[in-house]
Amino acid sequence: QLQLVESGGGLVQAGGSLRLSCAASGFTFNYYTIGWFRQAPGKEREGVSCISSSGGSTNYGDSVKGRFTISRDNAKNTVYLQMNSLKPEDTAIYYCAADPLDWALCRVEGYDYEYWGQGTQVTVAS
Repeated sequence: QLQLVESGGGLVQAGGSLRLSCAASGFTFNYYTIGWFRQAPGKEREGVSCISSSGGSTNYGDSVKGRFTISRDNAKNTVYLQMNSLKPEDTAIYYCAADPLDWALCRVEGYDYEYWGQGTQVTVAS
């Protein structure tokens, strides 16, 4: 059974950092594109970042470029999202998602990934 489990969320002060993890099981992890998405209360889901199956290609939403970094360790079936210079507007539930399609440049918008985790809360205090 395919499973994605996010961890690493929490409460942090503005300007601080967090590292989220997405641990995968039940499928051939290194064949899948992985994305991070977030949803704040009363707002639509927003694409944060994605990484290709090999890790050779990454993409970021405009609001996090230069502050967040995505990476993956296929030996550990895990994707990471390093979040630096956090702002109160980064407060949201963060979800990881997996999809078997592999693009030259993975998508953070305009595409609905096939499998989703349950999410982890990130709260940035001002």
